[in-house]
Amino acid sequence: MTLDLNPNDMSHVVAADRAHVWHHLSQHKQYETIDPRVFVEGKGMRLWDATGREFLDAVSGGVWTVNVGYGRESIADAIRDQLVKLNYYAGAAGTVPGAIFAQKLIEKMPGMSRVYYSNSGSEANEKVYKMVRQIAARHHGGKKWKILYRDRDYHGTTIATLATSGQDQRAIAYGPFPDGFVRVPHCLEYRKQWDVENYGERAADAIEEVILREGPDTVGAIVLEPVTAGGGVITPPEGYWQRVQEICRKYDILLHIDEVVCGLGRTGTWFGYQQYGIEPDFVTMAKGVASGYAAISCTVTTERVFEMFKDAPEDGMSFFRDISTFGGCTSGPVAAIENMRIIEDEGLLANTVAMGERTLANLRALMEKHAVIGDVRGKGLFCGAELVADRASKEPMDEKKVQAVVADCLAQGVIIGATNRSLPGFNNTLCLSPALIATTDDIDRITDAIDNALTKVFA
Repeated sequence: MTLDLNPNDMSHVVAADRAHVWHHLSQHKQYETIDPRVFVEGKGMRLWDATGREFLDAVSGGVWTVNVGYGRESIADAIRDQLVKLNYYAGAAGTVPGAIFAQKLIEKMPGMSRVYYSNSGSEANEKVYKMVRQIAARHHGGKKWKILYRDRDYHGTTIATLATSGQDQRAIAYGPFPDGFVRVPHCLEYRKQWDVENYGERAADAIEEVILREGPDTVGAIVLEPVTAGGGVITPPEGYWQRVQEICRKYDILLHIDEVVCGLGRTGTWFGYQQYGIEPDFVTMAKGVASGYAAISCTVTTERVFEMFKDAPEDGMSFFRDISTFGGCTSGPVAAIENMRIIEDEGLLANTVAMGERTLANLRALMEKHAVIGDVRGKGLFCGAELVADRASKEPMDEKKVQAVVADCLAQGVIIGATNRSLPGFNNTLCLSPALIATTDDIDRITDAIDNALTKVFA
């Protein structure tokens, strides 16, 4: 069928979408009977679809991305002006916005020093994996090549990053995976693996047990989210991060913090790791770096790591032998500069703390009302409510019922998220990550929608 495409004719747009777009994370059989949802406009925290219906977005673009909200003309203007002047040059050379954003970013990250640009969180993480392997080859006789990752954490969608996925359902049918990636236990205290008083320290000690099992001379790095995102919004228990850092230093293991979700203000500090006094060797980020206005990701390292790539002989590994084509786009860093200015000038870190406290308070109030809420947790505007069939046994709520809550909120005009087809038996956590511009009215409307949905679904 040939369509006379008119971007203002929504019936044509929806028909073109159904005929040609392969949507992410979607079973397209459903579109044989229903129209795909097509969004056409966004402003602040509101979205409008092709039917003209308005939604309040409580998940920042569906995947924790649009930190400063929709419709920011100043970011669009900055991108337009830069693209006319210089849109691109490969990352083997520099650009003005690339240099300026790198400096501004490092100023927010004491102890860090160098920024490597690419275009997605998956790619940023894979850069670290390659750096660790090259460091092992050049400085450890090839021995310290293994990378540890944590159960329930997620680091990307490429084959190598899926090899470090602690969410088994995401990895189904994509193996076999490359060797050298080893899982350590999660740290979700609500789902305790050990009945001890100092649970955080015990959960960290489990990492040391894996290191000793694998052999400390074989382990080069560990990758961890500061707050686990898609694995259920897991905030670390007290004592966990201090002990993790002690273990890394003890065995000369590089600490890689994945800030793809938590970075650029989501937790109320510039980066999630700064909530816990962590001193990382690598920090990766994407999503909120430019709030989705342009594609950009960053792999940030210490000067110590950077220096490891300067003293090798001329044998093909005398530098980091890597390139990211779209890491040379100037739109990403120029959008990121303006994104950072907005966060600073509008006091969005402080707002995130205040609105995050309100969100948690509202969810805890709902927990008193609805027995299906087993646990509430979060940091800043990154909150979760775990649903259970029984509070005493903590039996996870059936995923279909959790998705029914999400669907009912959508029917009320509020978009929320939930763990979904990721964690076998534990896709039972509602996830909230509204833009950092959220107001008390926004937060109350979001939690009111959840209240209504829980009442309806579990009546």
